[in-house]
Amino acid sequence: MDSAADGAIGAPLQEALASRERVLRAFLDADGRLVQIPAKRAKRLVVLDLLARVFEPGERYPELEVNALLRAFHDDVAALRRYLVDEGFLDRADGVYWRTGGSVDL
Repeated sequence: MDSAADGAIGAPLQEALASRERVLRAFLDADGRLVQIPAKRAKRLVVLDLLARVFEPGERYPELEVNALLRAFHDDVAALRRYLVDEGFLDRADGVYWRTGGSVDL
């Protein structure tokens, strides 16, 4: 992420990740599907961070594949795509998406 994006979501994301497990328990069912998309931004950032991990850094994904991957979590894939792009987790051009943010396992 660039420094502007870091400033925009950096602090809220870090705060939200501190309570990550509690947020995920509240919004995911036993099968790992979203019960609902969180309305509060801090909680939504935790969920978006989880969703971003589905996308491999450096890979490009056509919109149909993005939809299929996101549908495993929630049927409103358009809202999830929009949130992921708006919050800097994914970027998009010409119907192709790639990961631009979120946490990674090292």
